[in-house]
Amino acid sequence: MMHHLFRVLAVTAVLGAPASSAPEDVRMIQVEGDGARYWPRWRGPSGQGLVPDGAYTDAWSPTSRVQWKVAVPGAGNSSPVVWGEQIFLTTARDRGRRLSMLAFNRADGKVLWETFIPQEGVEGVHEKNGYASATPATDGQRVYASFGRHGLAAFDLSGKLLWHRRFGVIDNYHGPAGSPVLYKDRIFLYQDQNPTTNQSAFVAAFDKATGKTLWQTPRTETVGWGTPVVIDAGGRDELVVSSQRRVAAYDPDTGRELWTVRGNTFEVIPTPVVGHGLVFASSGRAGPTIAIRPGGAGDVTATHVAWSTPKGSPFVPSGIVVGDLLYLVNDMQSVLTVYEATTGVLVYQARLGVAQREGFSASPVAVNGKVYFTNDDGQTFVVQAGREFKLLHVNELGARTLASPALVGGTWYWRTAGELKAIR
Repeated sequence: MMHHLFRVLAVTAVLGAPASSAPEDVRMIQVEGDGARYWPRWRGPSGQGLVPDGAYTDAWSPTSRVQWKVAVPGAGNSSPVVWGEQIFLTTARDRGRRLSMLAFNRADGKVLWETFIPQEGVEGVHEKNGYASATPATDGQRVYASFGRHGLAAFDLSGKLLWHRRFGVIDNYHGPAGSPVLYKDRIFLYQDQNPTTNQSAFVAAFDKATGKTLWQTPRTETVGWGTPVVIDAGGRDELVVSSQRRVAAYDPDTGRELWTVRGNTFEVIPTPVVGHGLVFASSGRAGPTIAIRPGGAGDVTATHVAWSTPKGSPFVPSGIVVGDLLYLVNDMQSVLTVYEATTGVLVYQARLGVAQREGFSASPVAVNGKVYFTNDDGQTFVVQAGREFKLLHVNELGARTLASPALVGGTWYWRTAGELKAIR
């Protein structure tokens, strides 16, 4: 096993001061109430891929455990979200010329409605990114979705387009991908890009009911495809954005920048995760992962970095904290790396399948003491959570898979390149 070879790197893999008295009351703000029963946003109610224990199968194939599967018109990498008896997805037809929101019936996968948005022109995107990469979010009253230059839109649960905000040309050379985040009466979205004639980089809050801008804070970053998170930093809520060259926190009520930590690389996609009083921000193309104690004011790089790794982080998939451990899959080499979350000490490394450059896109989920990592070929590596590497299964979806799954009521919902599947 590779982890035997890498244990000796535990000391050299950790930079910075050890984590000291990180406040345990720092936490991701999770979805509560009815939404906690479903999968209402990117990475689920927890916001970081953690699923309450339940009757979820840990083994499947293209023909076994498949409750139903249906063709998804068009193409897209957005993940499914679930509320009540509906599954929501965005998709793009005609190479981005027609963008829409789709709703499916959870019981049998039947398409319930499809609503197209008004648009002008076609977004310039990377082939792997595509035209429908941002995952929708829902509060059970409306479904919200980001469509890049074509704007932010809200639909009711029967498919009526309620409001639509345009942003103009988005220039960050791979196209937009970050998902909207709901918080109280507002929606957060950030878009890093080169300045254009009508728009510069920004992080903003919009009213959920009307789409009206509540605040908009300029940013100087020129590329970025991530999704922000909202945390409770020991009594103060913070909107955390991990993007080009730095991680920054904003006041969710006003948009005022609170603190910043330098050290990210040029291209950043992974969503930060939270655990043990720390925010873990992974930097793109095998760059560093930085463990940050939130709070403070101004540039806190010298004072609030608990530990960091020199390299080996994910480019696209987000990390996941399960128990005392942080799990990261380096999608440039197909290597799983596990750290002690509080100290950054390397626990083990192991190869997941064949080494591939940019071979993983889906972010991991954890349920019933197991962590699931899915590569772009539709292979899911089921790993026992813990300090020793134990691969339990390698499941096959039988199709290219870039979207992350949704887990509700004992059922896995997967979006592959051409289908939506329910597995239980």
